[in-house]
Amino acid sequence: MRGLLLTTAMVGLGLAVSPALHAANEVATVTVTTQKAPHVLVLDGTLEAVKSATVSAQTNGRIVKLNFDVNDLVPAGASLLEITSKEQGAELAAAEADYARALALNVEAQKTLERYQQLFPQGAISKGAMDQAIASAKSTQQAASAAKAQITKARESLKYTVVSAPYSGVVTARHVEEGETVSPGQPLLSGYATDKMRAVIQVPQRYRDALIKAGAVDVSLADGRQFKVTNPVIFGFTDTQSHAYKVRLPLPENTPALLPGSWIKARFPVDERDITLIPQSALYSVNELSGVYLKQGDKFVLQQVRLGETRGNDVEVLAGLQAGDVIAANAYQVLLTHPVQQ
Repeated sequence: MRGLLLTTAMVGLGLAVSPALHAANEVATVTVTTQKAPHVLVLDGTLEAVKSATVSAQTNGRIVKLNFDVNDLVPAGASLLEITSKEQGAELAAAEADYARALALNVEAQKTLERYQQLFPQGAISKGAMDQAIASAKSTQQAASAAKAQITKARESLKYTVVSAPYSGVVTARHVEEGETVSPGQPLLSGYATDKMRAVIQVPQRYRDALIKAGAVDVSLADGRQFKVTNPVIFGFTDTQSHAYKVRLPLPENTPALLPGSWIKARFPVDERDITLIPQSALYSVNELSGVYLKQGDKFVLQQVRLGETRGNDVEVLAGLQAGDVIAANAYQVLLTHPVQQ
């Protein structure tokens, strides 16, 4: 009865099947057995950049030059854009003038204190005048330090008019236009570094312990590249909506052509199960139909099977065979000896 279904299907495809295909003792056979194999959980995930950021304005001004746009590759330290610097330059000049004045007053106060310290033991200077000289010397010294700090602040503000890339990467968004006036904290450009990437997956709660036990995850990219990640980072809390654990899978540094947002497949074993494997040579395939030649008595009958994953030279059979069945080791050997007529 198992062969009858497949025979009917092949007739529907326009193929005639011989009822008695071949004598069994003329064809090499394989006895179907089951074996233990890891049950692998397959999860979808995405790639994301380890370093991604949005650069914001740190000073007021109008944008006078945009050096990069979306999708441009930017070297580390390169000038992303420039902001008007007249106001910042004027502030620096004023700060330098204030510092010069404070420094001059401090020098005068220190010299006055030195003279008073020489005259005070002789009684030429009163105690009040001496105290006033000491206080003036300390005050002008602090004023000079404060003025110097204002120069540092003004210089930094002037540097902020040229926005530089914090690391080498790709620009993903431009939030401003040339000629636009910006203020501190306003987003300017967004981007990510291309040298470090990771895959991110959501692992259901019931598989968390299995992942910890496995200790490694196989990551497959859409282009066929595969990576074995031995240091998965499992978050210590679940997502509020999916109630799954977020897991980060670091990929090797400087791997080319990794794009954030790309889909990946992540696999790791969760338990064991019984599987049935047969040699690929035992398969007979036509269009969408897959089958094997099953030994029945001293003859072979084509038996339809449903296939699973390919494992090396073998293929997993999900349905259509059971342990103890004997099949032809080479399906086309049967066809060559007793070909199917069109």
